[in-house]
Amino acid sequence: MDFLYLVKKRHSVRNYLTDEIEKEKLEYIFECARHAPSAANFQPWHFYIARSEEAKKAVFESYPRRWMENAPLYIVACGNIDKSWKRGYDRKDYVDVDIAIAFEHICLAAEEQGLGTCWIAHFDPAIIIENLELPSNMVPIAITPLGYPGEEMGERTQRKNAEDIIEFL
Repeated sequence: MDFLYLVKKRHSVRNYLTDEIEKEKLEYIFECARHAPSAANFQPWHFYIARSEEAKKAVFESYPRRWMENAPLYIVACGNIDKSWKRGYDRKDYVDVDIAIAFEHICLAAEEQGLGTCWIAHFDPAIIIENLELPSNMVPIAITPLGYPGEEMGERTQRKNAEDIIEFL
């Protein structure tokens, strides 16, 4: 698949079928995430896959939206702050950046496999930490439902023009 076509095709899915996702597709998606670049190659990511009803309920409580209930699973992308790279000049922690890169690899790989995702940042991390009993070094960064898209519930968001976001110096 042409990369630009894939990027243009990917969008936030807010309606999912209950169909189970094939093991091979999940393995492919996480193999793509595993190969994402990270600062100093520290790879501080950890992905929790909520597939059981109990685990899905635990994640759902952090962002209770009806539109994601049918998804067969949720992915919680976390960063290990004990293993993330910190910039020497100001100690900026690159954990968010590293997780974002790997998470986008997941979203694009899912699209390529005919699956839908929706990047969720507006969730209560304290609920995730408590419900999933995460260790103190594991920071929840993003969540996505993963599943086969159902009927579309709206049009794709318009993108800014190139001249609005690019400045040559």
